[in-house]
Amino acid sequence: MLVSGKEVLRDALEKKYAVPAFNFTNMENLQAIIDGAEEMNSPVIIQTTQGAIRYAGFEYLADLGKGAAQRAKVPIALHLDHGTDLEYHLKAIRLGWTSLMIDASKCDFETNVNIVRQVVEIAHVLDISVEAELGVIAGKEDDIESDVAIYTEVQDAVKFYNETNCDSLAIAVGTAHGVYKGEVKIDFDRIREIKQEINIPLVLHGSSGVPEYMIGKAVESGINKVNFDTELKLANLKAMTKFIEENPNVYDVRKIFKPCRNAMKEVVIKKIKACKSDNKS
Repeated sequence: MLVSGKEVLRDALEKKYAVPAFNFTNMENLQAIIDGAEEMNSPVIIQTTQGAIRYAGFEYLADLGKGAAQRAKVPIALHLDHGTDLEYHLKAIRLGWTSLMIDASKCDFETNVNIVRQVVEIAHVLDISVEAELGVIAGKEDDIESDVAIYTEVQDAVKFYNETNCDSLAIAVGTAHGVYKGEVKIDFDRIREIKQEINIPLVLHGSSGVPEYMIGKAVESGINKVNFDTELKLANLKAMTKFIEENPNVYDVRKIFKPCRNAMKEVVIKKIKACKSDNKS
C-alpha cells in the first residue's frame, strides 16, 4: 500500500478530510503509526526529516518506511519533511520516497518560487508529489527554527501556486513548531480564503499541542494534511520514564519500548480522529 502523496491527498481533497502525517525515526515509532492507522482504517503519511536521516541513515529509513508501507493494510505515502537541500530530494527519489517537501520558506518570494519549481520539474516526471511552504511558522523542531511567525497572504498564495505548480501548500496561520507555548490561535478565516482561491491540498504544520477540536475546525476550513511529531516524542518519553522508574532493574529494550509504542499509538489514534480520516482508506 505504498502510494504517491498525490493519491492520498487527492482523496482527502475530494472528501474534505485531512491525511495525518507523522514523523518517524525508529522502528517502534513507525510501528505505532502503522498499527494506529490500520486499527482506524486511515490513510497516513509517514515522514522523515533531514535530521532523522542524519541520525538513522537514508537507507535504513528507506528500508523501514517502504517495507512497512508495502505490508500495510491502508494507503501510506513516504514523505521527506522540510527538505531544504536538493541533494536530499534527489536521494529520496532514488530510494523510493513518494512525496517531497521542499522548504525554501525562509527565502524571499522569488527565490522560494525558483527552488520549488526546480524540485517540481524533477518530481512530477516520476509522479511524486511536491509540498511547498509559504509564510514562516514560528518555533523549533528538528532543523526548523524561527523566532517570528509570518502569516501567509491570500494573494501571495495564489501567485505562488500559479508560478510553481506545487501539489500542496503549507501555510502559516498561527500554529508553531515544537511544544506550543501560550494560547493557541488559528486564523480559520485565512485558511478558508486561501482554499477558496486555490483549491489544492493545504497543509497545517506545527500542530502538536493544538487541541483536537481546533484541528477538526482547521480541517473543516480546508486543511487536507496535518503534521504531527512533537507529541509522539513526548508520549514516548513519558512512557519510557515511567517504566524505568517503576522497573529500575529491567534492561531488556523490548520490555522498555513496548509501553512507549503503545503510548505513541494512542496519540496516533487521537490525531486520526481529529483529522476525520478514520475509515477513509
